[in-house]
Amino acid sequence: MKTLPVAAALRAVAWETTKSCSMKCRHCRADAVNDNKSGELSTAEGRWLINGLAEMGGCTLILTGGEPLIRPDIYDLSAYAAGKGIDVVMATCGNLVNPKSVKQMQSSGVRLISISLDGADAVTHDSFRGLNGAYETALDAMRCSRQGKLPFQVNTTVSTLNVEQLTDIYKQVVESGASVWDLFFLVPTGRGSSLKHLEISSAAYEKTLHWVYRLSKVAPLGVKTTCAPHYGRIQRTLAGADFDNIPRRFRARGCLGGKGFLFISSRGIVQPCGFLNLNCGDLRKAGFDIKSIYQDSIILDALRRAEKYTGKCGSCSFVESCGGCRARAFEKTGNFLSEEPNCIYENKK
Repeated sequence: MKTLPVAAALRAVAWETTKSCSMKCRHCRADAVNDNKSGELSTAEGRWLINGLAEMGGCTLILTGGEPLIRPDIYDLSAYAAGKGIDVVMATCGNLVNPKSVKQMQSSGVRLISISLDGADAVTHDSFRGLNGAYETALDAMRCSRQGKLPFQVNTTVSTLNVEQLTDIYKQVVESGASVWDLFFLVPTGRGSSLKHLEISSAAYEKTLHWVYRLSKVAPLGVKTTCAPHYGRIQRTLAGADFDNIPRRFRARGCLGGKGFLFISSRGIVQPCGFLNLNCGDLRKAGFDIKSIYQDSIILDALRRAEKYTGKCGSCSFVESCGGCRARAFEKTGNFLSEEPNCIYENKK
């Protein structure tokens, strides 16, 4: 078994507890459907997974889906993880968040939940989520969480549908009482593979990330990005000597797939992230030895070696702090080590 550098220590795991979901989100990585429980890890298997994470120490477990609150054992699993000293986050669609579920999440050790808001109005959000009334449901979920004193963050998937609404969405997020606003940049995989036309342009990508940085300096809540590795370059460049003063949890670290982060599918397949559909190991076949998979996977090892990256990512001075999105590279070229297709930055080492 390999010994990994401290920088590669596992910090967060997203477990797709189920693919079941009542929504039909246009961008869904999981291609989730209503009542699809085939092959899901059982309660016992979930506990074995949690045991393995606890042995590795100090990581955050994100219970995601589909809609994780659909699982009848979800509170048992979250309580079990919390009891093992694991930081538990619930990534919910929001439609099952109510005063009762808020109390259940709190009593089962959930520290934070995430709720998605993908439009400044019902037309935009409901269209993106594939369900009429989803906008009001999201707002209700935020109100319930705030009233129940359960910390929550708001996730927004940035696309051509809402990029011009971001300022208005931000205002709603602040008013909601959220502790964090996390902007996810669309990755065209899963159900979203047909949504390439909804990806913002490379120039808009760059412009938006500069806006995010400026906003983060004055916002009354934490502002961060996901699936936007370029932000690692932009944040460091604009912050300069002040970079070290940025709270650690809000410092952009580029693409984290396999470098501190793992995704586990509903069937127990380990992937670098939910958008990069590469099989790094099967927990069931590996006896739920997640530590060995994380340390010894050939795919994960390659992702940690910047010298293996090709194209302009491989020759970029920001390859360590950005690295480009490996999922977008794979979707575009079939090579997860090739250059990020949505980057306009040009620089040689």
